[in-house]
Amino acid sequence: MVVQVVLVHGIRTSATMWRAQVEYLTARGNPVTAVDLPGHGSRMAEEFTLEAAFETIDSAVRAAAGRGPVLLSGHSMGGLLCIEYVGAEQPPPVAGFIAASCTAIPRGVGLATYRVLARGFDSLPDRGMWLTDRMLDRILPDETRSDFGAGGYALDAQDIALRSLSVLDLLAALHRIDVPLWFVNGQWDQLRVNERLFMRVAQHAELIVVPRTTHHVTVMRPRVFDAVLEVALATLETSDG
Repeated sequence: MVVQVVLVHGIRTSATMWRAQVEYLTARGNPVTAVDLPGHGSRMAEEFTLEAAFETIDSAVRAAAGRGPVLLSGHSMGGLLCIEYVGAEQPPPVAGFIAASCTAIPRGVGLATYRVLARGFDSLPDRGMWLTDRMLDRILPDETRSDFGAGGYALDAQDIALRSLSVLDLLAALHRIDVPLWFVNGQWDQLRVNERLFMRVAQHAELIVVPRTTHHVTVMRPRVFDAVLEVALATLETSDG
């Protein structure tokens, strides 16, 4: 059976951040679903809740699983949510998992600092988007620059989403994950803080660090991330065969 792929975006952005990967997977012949989480993208008017976010992921995964084995990939907040989801006590129908830019436990001083910084940006003129755009213009290639924000930026959902993440029990979830798992981090990603801990706890994990790359690994190095997808797909195809 053909491997199905489900993609989950990070905080503030939307499904459009995956356009390069959707194009690659479609050309390869793998059906792909890139979801919008509540409060983001096409669902900007909705309130973000963990329950609704997990329902979104689960709905996409179970629909895909009816057609073939599922490779799930999540970035940043999406990756954290997917760790909790894949590592549930009753495992969902996921055959393999790519967790990108999400090797940090969202609690304590780190989370509080991130929320303070986010609120600081939000208090700037234009809610700091002029600064965000300037940074993204510098680090993202032309092929993905417009994709990253094409679905809009979920500024109103950001703080409640960050606050919600503190209840996740990621280490327990990681220990329960019993499928092939790839952590993918940019060399300069600030969320690498618990990378070694995650690797110790996860039972079936490999770590891929992309040189000279920030937190935005999927859009900053789209061809490299496509290569990671290829590795994961080939692994699942071999296992399925």
